Amino acid sequence: MTDDGGWVSLYSGGKDSSWALYCALECGLDVRRLLTVHPTGDSYMYHVPATELASLAAESVGIEHVDIDPGELDAEGIRESGAQGDAEIEPLEAALRGLDDELDGGLAGVTAGAVESEFQTSRIEAMCDRLGCELYAPLWREDPRGLVDAMLAAGFEILIVQVAAAGLDESWLGRRIDERTVADLEELHERYGVHLLGEGGEFETLVVDGPHMDRRIDLEYRTEWDGTRGRIRVTDATLE
Repeated sequence: MTDDGGWVSLYSGGKDSSWALYCALECGLDVRRLLTVHPTGDSYMYHVPATELASLAAESVGIEHVDIDPGELDAEGIRESGAQGDAEIEPLEAALRGLDDELDGGLAGVTAGAVESEFQTSRIEAMCDRLGCELYAPLWREDPRGLVDAMLAAGFEILIVQVAAAGLDESWLGRRIDERTVADLEELHERYGVHLLGEGGEFETLVVDGPHMDRRIDLEYRTEWDGTRGRIRVTDATLE
């Protein structure tokens, strides 16, 4: 790592990684790549739904985008979440090592949108230690209400693209997060323990517009609902 190296933003297109990217840019960090991991199936480490739109979002942001397809995990011998998390970090670390060689000045640091997950953050921190680079995690241990208020005040347009928690039914799919939505989420937090930012996997999001983006993402989609959980399935997406 060198002081004149470039930063890589771990980027799913969701609100948390987008906010980490936005804060990094506001702080003057030299973010030169947005990097998206596309997990196959459920993941302990990564945001899963709608990551196929990250490249379109990156085009709007105006920063070169890198995709990582980790392929199918070899589940033989993986019997618990910690081992799977360790296995999931390997393709990300390999990609970052490649970028360390590719970027002029090397890899200075990595941005991440972790809020409360020690499981994820400890593994990303250890990876950065091995790579000899810094970690910038501006959401870490911050107040959830303060974070969502800051996102809305900055002009983020955030859509809910997946739900999997008590109190979140099909009507939440495609819903925009605004003051009314936040109030409803606070009620669900009191009743069911739903995290205001969906940190426990209760819901996932996509940022379709923000101050760091030149053009808004326009979506067409259908909803998929199995009675207890659901997601939107994007049928078309363009930059306005």
